[in-house]
Amino acid sequence: MFDSETSCWSSSERASNSLEVFLLGTVDFESSLRLQEQFQDEVIQRDDRLGGLFICEHPPVVTIGREGGRTDVRREPAELQKLGIDVRWLNRGGRAWMQCPGQLSAYVIVPLQRLGLGLDEYRQRLEQAVLDVCQELRVSAHRLADEPGVFCSLGQLATVGVAVRSWVTSHGLTINVRPDLSLLRSTRTNSRGLRPTSLEAARQRLTPIPKVRESLIRNLAERLGYEHTHLYTQAPGLQRTKRRVFIGPLDQPPGASPRLLPR
Repeated sequence: MFDSETSCWSSSERASNSLEVFLLGTVDFESSLRLQEQFQDEVIQRDDRLGGLFICEHPPVVTIGREGGRTDVRREPAELQKLGIDVRWLNRGGRAWMQCPGQLSAYVIVPLQRLGLGLDEYRQRLEQAVLDVCQELRVSAHRLADEPGVFCSLGQLATVGVAVRSWVTSHGLTINVRPDLSLLRSTRTNSRGLRPTSLEAARQRLTPIPKVRESLIRNLAERLGYEHTHLYTQAPGLQRTKRRVFIGPLDQPPGASPRLLPR
């Protein structure tokens, strides 16, 4: 069981219609992947509407989904290795994403059939939640019928990529709040060649991540039909790993020492 003193839904004998929201802070990608798998296993075994939402930022990591390929990564493997940036191939929708600080990753684990949702409608609801966030921030944004994600006049603001097992979802979306755009442009996130951009670039003003996070949680819960949410600042079983990776301008002068931070 996905059990901890920090969560109140641990008993599978107690029915729940709530969305459990975990604020993870900055966490390495592998740890977030393990949490998704554990929570997904728990939801699969249940027969209620319990759902989970993990919100976090990641140190730089390239993830490649089912529609992506090595040609969607615009940096050579040796360069990524030198910077300490891993490349992960995933069974999610979408192309290649650079996930990094300043970008919110939202991993959504919900039982589609018990929510009465098909996969296409589910994807649209994720995108609509991001559009709701953009509207609250007065950013003009839109969806594209043939491209997952959310876009504005400057480019792509959010990516969406979903995996499903036994009709329970995992993975989800990323929304670019205030990341290093030169880092994001290390990958091709859509087939149209539209460049990644951010809410901060679109608004041309400081955009606090906590403000966007609160709006995203609220709108995701509403779009997915959850009236009740429980918020946690710790996640059961979270085991963080540490590794030194490059976090800093990628266009710094030759010979300059990169800034390395533990992840």
